[in-house]
Amino acid sequence: MGRNAEPARRFGALGRERRRLRLRLPPIRAWAGACTVSAERASGPGIVAVAVPLLSSRVSKATMVQTVTHEAQTSGQGDVRDLTEVVSGAVAGSGLSAGIVTVAVVGSTAGITTIEYEPGAVADLGSMFERLAPRAGVYRHHEQWGDDNGSSHVRAALLGPSLTLPFRHGRVTLGTWQQIVLAELDTRPRQRQVVVQILGE
Repeated sequence: MGRNAEPARRFGALGRERRRLRLRLPPIRAWAGACTVSAERASGPGIVAVAVPLLSSRVSKATMVQTVTHEAQTSGQGDVRDLTEVVSGAVAGSGLSAGIVTVAVVGSTAGITTIEYEPGAVADLGSMFERLAPRAGVYRHHEQWGDDNGSSHVRAALLGPSLTLPFRHGRVTLGTWQQIVLAELDTRPRQRQVVVQILGE
């Protein structure tokens, strides 16, 4: 018993020192995303008690969403309408300074894009669609419903129904020769509803 007394005392002293060090663990603070992590003390062997207060996000300006609708009467496939003033006016009238604006047409036979809005470029766009999805082509859609606008659906799927652009200082970010357009792709005149949704601050 005497031979083992000294190692036992040393081991016990070491254990007490280790526990003392854990109990005197200094506060540790680290920035991790939106949380402050603070290790205050040891609560058991090898366990550290951690307090994690959640900090609320700080937003300097309120983010707002505004939606405007516009009606456009088209003359049928090949009709392209300039929407630049409509979209720019909606953004300017929103009172928002910076953000994004989405322009979308309701329906599966029309599309939204940007182009230099002049007769040559508009004709080239129509020619490209005629090569990719000829109006006189054979479409299963015709067999299914007895329609004649299979080309319209294919062209609209290729072009897409919406477009999102940034704006800053209350103005849509567009190039000098870049206009926002509605492309009518159906084979008959249509009354189109265009939705302009503005997200910004």
